Amino acid sequence: MSLCFEPHALTMLIAHEFDVVVDRYSIPILCPREVKSGDYVRYHYNVTFQDGKTFDSSYERGAASVGQTGQGRLIAGIDKGILGMCVNEKRKVTVPPHLAYGSLGAGDVVPPDSTLVFDLMLLDMWNKADLVVTETVSSPRDCKRSVKRTDFVRYHFNGTLLDGTPFDSSYNKGQTHDSLVGEGWLIKGMDEGILGMCVGETRNIIIPPFLAYGEKGSGKEIPSQATLVFNVLLADLHNPKDDITVENQVVPEVCARKSVAGDYMRYHYNGTFLNGVTFDTSYQRNNTYNTYIGMGYVISGMDKGLQGVCIGERRRVTLPPHMAYGEQGAGKDIPGSAVLVFDIHVIDFHNPKDSVEVHVTHKPEVCNLTSDVDDLIHYHYNCSLLDGTRLFSSSDYDNLQDTVLGADKVIDGLDEGLRGMCVGERRTVIIPPHLGHGEKGATGVPGSAVLHFELELMDLQKGVPEGYLFVWVEDAPLELFQAMDINQNGEVPIEEFGEFIMLQVAEGKGRMKPGVDPEEIIADMFRNQDRNKDGVIVAEELKLKVEEDKERMHEEL
Repeated sequence: MSLCFEPHALTMLIAHEFDVVVDRYSIPILCPREVKSGDYVRYHYNVTFQDGKTFDSSYERGAASVGQTGQGRLIAGIDKGILGMCVNEKRKVTVPPHLAYGSLGAGDVVPPDSTLVFDLMLLDMWNKADLVVTETVSSPRDCKRSVKRTDFVRYHFNGTLLDGTPFDSSYNKGQTHDSLVGEGWLIKGMDEGILGMCVGETRNIIIPPFLAYGEKGSGKEIPSQATLVFNVLLADLHNPKDDITVENQVVPEVCARKSVAGDYMRYHYNGTFLNGVTFDTSYQRNNTYNTYIGMGYVISGMDKGLQGVCIGERRRVTLPPHMAYGEQGAGKDIPGSAVLVFDIHVIDFHNPKDSVEVHVTHKPEVCNLTSDVDDLIHYHYNCSLLDGTRLFSSSDYDNLQDTVLGADKVIDGLDEGLRGMCVGERRTVIIPPHLGHGEKGATGVPGSAVLHFELELMDLQKGVPEGYLFVWVEDAPLELFQAMDINQNGEVPIEEFGEFIMLQVAEGKGRMKPGVDPEEIIADMFRNQDRNKDGVIVAEELKLKVEEDKERMHEEL
């Protein structure tokens, strides 16, 4: 008995035994994940009959197809043929009729018992069980703080779809993306993926569609049901509740006083962002920044961070944006919502009410005379800034420095600091700017600089009051003209006058103005007394300057 089949029956049997045929003609090098049953897929396709005639294409419609595998939502052949695909893989899947539209076909488009050839390209895949996937690409060595919910962050990013198609980049916009974390400002996946990041860290974040823009997508760039891939660089981090932080303090051993509100301060600084990028520095300008503190002349965080410091102190002050330049930033250099880091070196500070500080370092055992107004003094000095920078020294010159106190020959603070000294005494004198060279400074002296002088008094000649050339140390003789008229002829020429004055000085009974040639003084004094200019002084012409001053005052009244 032979077994015979109808030709048509044999064809049907072969067709039912025919499975999908898969040709993987383009496979990406990297394939971290393959499609499995239950996954959602987004893919492009061209579909043809076996003769090559195209009857459908997602490319022509301008939108990829989306579906879930293993749930009967795709034709059976595609459900089988797409399994194991990688994103960006291209494959040709030949689907027999029984795994396509069978003996019924599909309307006027697909005839009955048609074998279909699908050219597929997988763009995306995800599963409802997927989580946000993060991968740290690089991280800073030092991470004192990481992102937590309610923090405000600034970050750069490149955003692509899972197939690598770019859709957005902060770098192209030339500014960071700024947002609160965990407050619904970001898509849920980014809110989650950015947690725990450190400033300077780079992280890849893969976000499934249901934690991104879901079915709606976003504009033309992000299609419906798209997995998003972000490469994120965290630039900045703070919390709206943050105060300034002070660290890396180097405090000098000696600190006479700490700065308070109302002080005027000179300091150097380096200003950087949290990622270490410098936005400003006083060192490049070779000038300190000078300002009043605690009075609103500088941003509030710096106003606060500069209080309680010592002269010479170094400290790092970190300012949250709301205590710096806020959401607006400052010009082109400081973006909005930027945390600022200042490394500060305090050069000096003073208060407009400060007086001269005098510290005696050596005083001789015997001290009969002390310097005062009108005295001519000779002294050694070294002048420096409070940070030790040397400015001037009397050792730079061949002769001692000399001045008449109270004669406006030196700055007010030095004039005051030189008073009350004994010959041989040494002292240090601190002079605030308003008693020194003021806001403008002087050649070699910065504006608003506090000056430090080391002084040693070497010689002292007692002076005479302003307007006087000679003063009596003891009472003048009762019969002054007779004492001056040595030959008792009733006339005193300049020779007798000079001899008399020099004798009084030699015996310590009188004192001439120091620093002036004695002969010039005697000549001036003689001219003042020789009222008729006949070359001699007579008794009627001779008057003490004290008497003249009294007569002049009486005439004015």
